[in-house]
Amino acid sequence: MARRRRDEETAPLRQSSDGRRRADVQQVLEQRGNIPQFTFRATVVGLLVGTLVCFSNMYFGLQTGWVSMMSMPSSLIGFAIFKTLAKHLDFPFSPVENVLVQTIAVAVGSMPLSAGFVGVIPALEKLLRPEEGGPLSLSISQLIIWSMGVAFFGVFFAVPLRKQVIIKEKMKFPSGTATALMISVLHGERKQNEDNSSREGYEPIISSEIEGSSGNVAGLEGSTSWETKMKILVYSFGISGVYTLASYFFPILRDVPIFGSALASTWLWTLNPSPAYVGQGIIMGTSTTLHMLLGAIVGWGILSPLAKRSGWAPGAVNDWKEGARGWIVWISLAVMLADSIISLGALVYEPLRDAVARFFNKNGYQTISDEDTTGVGTSRFRTRQHSRNRPTDSSTASIMPGDDVSAIDSPPHHLVRPEIVITGLFISGLLCITTISIVFPQMPLYSIIIAFLLALVLSIMGVRALGQTDLNPVSGISKLTQLVFALVIPATNAGAVLINLVAGAVSEAGAQQAGDIMQDLKTGHLLGASPKAQFHGQLIGSAVGAVVSAGVYKLYNSVYSIPSKLFQVPTAYIWIDCSRLVYGQGLPPYAREFSSAFALTFTIITLLKLRLKYHPAINVFIPGGIAFAVGMYNVPSFTLARAVGGGVEWAWRRWGGRRWGETPLVILASGLILGEGLLSIVNLGMASLGVPTME
Repeated sequence: MARRRRDEETAPLRQSSDGRRRADVQQVLEQRGNIPQFTFRATVVGLLVGTLVCFSNMYFGLQTGWVSMMSMPSSLIGFAIFKTLAKHLDFPFSPVENVLVQTIAVAVGSMPLSAGFVGVIPALEKLLRPEEGGPLSLSISQLIIWSMGVAFFGVFFAVPLRKQVIIKEKMKFPSGTATALMISVLHGERKQNEDNSSREGYEPIISSEIEGSSGNVAGLEGSTSWETKMKILVYSFGISGVYTLASYFFPILRDVPIFGSALASTWLWTLNPSPAYVGQGIIMGTSTTLHMLLGAIVGWGILSPLAKRSGWAPGAVNDWKEGARGWIVWISLAVMLADSIISLGALVYEPLRDAVARFFNKNGYQTISDEDTTGVGTSRFRTRQHSRNRPTDSSTASIMPGDDVSAIDSPPHHLVRPEIVITGLFISGLLCITTISIVFPQMPLYSIIIAFLLALVLSIMGVRALGQTDLNPVSGISKLTQLVFALVIPATNAGAVLINLVAGAVSEAGAQQAGDIMQDLKTGHLLGASPKAQFHGQLIGSAVGAVVSAGVYKLYNSVYSIPSKLFQVPTAYIWIDCSRLVYGQGLPPYAREFSSAFALTFTIITLLKLRLKYHPAINVFIPGGIAFAVGMYNVPSFTLARAVGGGVEWAWRRWGGRRWGETPLVILASGLILGEGLLSIVNLGMASLGVPTME
């Protein structure tokens, strides 16, 4: 009672302070909104960078199923291009233009995943059996039509969610926040807060929220000069490029038998010392790569020999049909399903819990969260009386996580009008339904409509998961859709598996597109960029990406044999096996028993991980189900290289991060990934010309 009286007495002072902060931050957003937001030059550079990222993601996606959004590398490359051309520019390249560059680049570069070119499309074309209505042979025009159909509805649907998750709840979106800090550092804002206060449109509004949002982004700054950063980028790109070219002529470089020839030839324990995989491991982080390594050890070090020697998987270990690889993939799939269902269930539970908390708050009750006893809050919604005073200063205005400034947003003319969103969602939905009917006439109309509506609902879960954990669970969302469609389409339908695959792909596309634009909108909000400009950029990038990714996929298919040792398309097998699993098909001996045991185990582990999510020192040692499953269904050579990258990231944080910041490490990883991704285009050209190798 005394606490409430004290809060009521200080309410006028706090309201005055909040009012000043609201006015300060609103002024910053309006000033930054006056500088050029949507420019032709930024659009062109964004499309160029995105096309390069698209080639890179197609290459790595067909190999391992792992696709990187590359938002920070895209902003870095965009800045480097304009830095090089600085003398020829009519006006300086601004942070908000950089936001547009990376928004467009991510939209183009992520289409190999959004349109299913690294998973469901190879499953339909390569793995679907004749009795299941396959295999399909889709033309380039059909692939473009399909890509266009799934490219836009997630974007339109995500725009209305921005107000809730970014403005009101101020969800972290760690990668979006980190990208904002990267752009801020590149453009010198973090070092010139006071000097920039007099320059229109350049007031820093991001500092406090960035530092409070994610522990792994606050150290991005350092004493490294721009020249040194460029050297790191060039050298890492060169090293990775040289390795890529050398690996074409000497394929043995991709399978180094570091544990001896016996383990390499029989049990597939080799190392692919790809600098790009090391770079991916750096970006994934130590925790994720260690969980992947644990999955590889359990899958390929324990379960694979057990299945082989017990006669449950009598074929060659690498055989998807009769070998241990095809046996353990069912277990990895069970782990993914268990983790996804529990994690997505938690996303449904938390908003319901918060709604109850708001109800009691409105009726004058004080809800007690863990913050009252441990200092860490598990409920974002507290009574209005429980807020803190903060001094304000217009020269360093920041949108701070604890402030009651939910009404602060960009100027109205920089927001997307509701009628545009409603009309666009209707048209994009109609486009999605129509294009799927054209490309996949086997699907009944009602099943397409259900898939579309389910995709909208599940994309909300994807956005919230991304905002809270920096992980968009698109694989889990697609698998959940496949489970639902096992009830919608009976097993007696001759095209049940095909319909199941396409329905899951629609949900994956919606969640991926919604997550992409929301992550970018978080970056833009922190830097004062126009949401409308980003929205237009995302639509342009998605349209171009739909065409480019379809062409790149067809190009790789025409030059390389897929699946093959180089392009194993493991996620295609995950897709097709999940469809068969939900219809009770294809389980090898004892796979059901082991899958059930691992599903139960990771149900408990995921619940424990959620319970301890506010205790990072403990949580980091609890394996994540998705990372564990990825380590299990990929051969060890890929996982080992990523684990090396995770080790590099850990060593840098321990010994180099405080002195030089994390920016050099991000640049190093970017160069390593892009070097192999882009030089793989050269390898593609040599393969198409029949240039001989030393294999």
